[in-house]
Amino acid sequence: MYFTEATQRRFAGRFTVVKEPAAGGAPAQRDAGVIDTVTRMLDRIRAEGLDAVTRYAAELDGYDGRPLEISREEMRRSGDALPGDLRAAIELGAARTAAFAKASRDALKDLEVELEPGLVAGYRYVPVQRVGAYLPAGRFPLTASAFMTVNVAKAAGVPSVVACTPPQPDGGPNPAVLYAAYVSGVDRVFLLGGVQALASMAYGLVGDAPADMLVGAGNAFVAEAKRQLFGTVAIDLLAGPSEVAVIADETADPELVAADLLGQAEHGPDSPAALITTNADLAAQVTAEIDRQLATLATAPIAGPAWRDHGSITVAADRETAAALMDDLAPEHLEIQTADDDWYHEHLTAYGSLFLGPWSTVAYSDKGMAGTNHVLPTAGGARHGAGLSVSRFLRPLTYQRVAREATPALAGAVEVISASEGMAAHRATATLRTQRLALQEA
Repeated sequence: MYFTEATQRRFAGRFTVVKEPAAGGAPAQRDAGVIDTVTRMLDRIRAEGLDAVTRYAAELDGYDGRPLEISREEMRRSGDALPGDLRAAIELGAARTAAFAKASRDALKDLEVELEPGLVAGYRYVPVQRVGAYLPAGRFPLTASAFMTVNVAKAAGVPSVVACTPPQPDGGPNPAVLYAAYVSGVDRVFLLGGVQALASMAYGLVGDAPADMLVGAGNAFVAEAKRQLFGTVAIDLLAGPSEVAVIADETADPELVAADLLGQAEHGPDSPAALITTNADLAAQVTAEIDRQLATLATAPIAGPAWRDHGSITVAADRETAAALMDDLAPEHLEIQTADDDWYHEHLTAYGSLFLGPWSTVAYSDKGMAGTNHVLPTAGGARHGAGLSVSRFLRPLTYQRVAREATPALAGAVEVISASEGMAAHRATATLRTQRLALQEA
């Protein structure tokens, strides 16, 4: 079961599990074989540089030896290869995401405050200087990934954003993914996938210099590479399989609830999907609807095992129990389809992103149309973290400015504390200023 033992004890008798995951809970986030493979690859790339990168690219992605960097002209022309409606949708998604990101940036204000006469403290929001974005294009090319990474970094004011995307069977990039990067304002794009892409950006083997930060989703190897590279660079977050959860009551449409659960389950056979409802009849109806929809769903070979192994349905006694159980899950995506949507919005505290009302669905955000970011914490990470946003690319760098007249208010206390700690050099920095002030006033 997903719920912690503490939560199960606390709410014993106030909820019933109708369906629990066949696999026994959330999927494992790390695999020993993946860890070992990534470690060996990073060691080799660190030692051998671009030679190792191109060997891995050829071995793992079928890289055919063409120039790694994709030209600006090829980026521009990538939109010409797309159907008109797809091109228009990509442009709309980029515009919506940029608009929300720019509004978010405008809301972040620098601060300066005079704590007392002559003592000024503050901070300025300063963007990181170089970002490396990974744009996956595997089983499902995530077209909107560039909106969430490249686009938002640019809205934050990052001067240099480099992206890597893996080659397709024809040897070139996925045109939709490339065009999304182009309209999002990417500076340079390289034809690289997987661990070798992350290492190349982190170690400065592509682009102008090593990246300061790596962002973007990917498979287990990409996630592990980001984990091992953390420290060498900053990262957005460590995301596991995509997750969805729904809180619903008797007013919800079981067909919509089932569709939305399967909509995220098709990300992969290890994608968790959870329903918590305050109505037992709805639980039964959603169960039947999922079976009905899977019978004709094109991606049933993926979504079906995900629902079987990592799907759950829980009936809660009341909305308070439902909210507490959901905060325990802390899902990546959380939909609310109830008569009390505003109450849940006020009381829920742990989720990656919230989707309120039956007209909201995760897919709107996934594809960039809702403006918000889809790079979100998984595996309970929403209890203590948040998703990617403009603020993650900005550093609130503090400063202080002390005038001569503020010296008495600072120096004496610093001398006392430093003396108690036995830190003579610290004490001296204050004492010297006190002495100089006394000389000037004499």
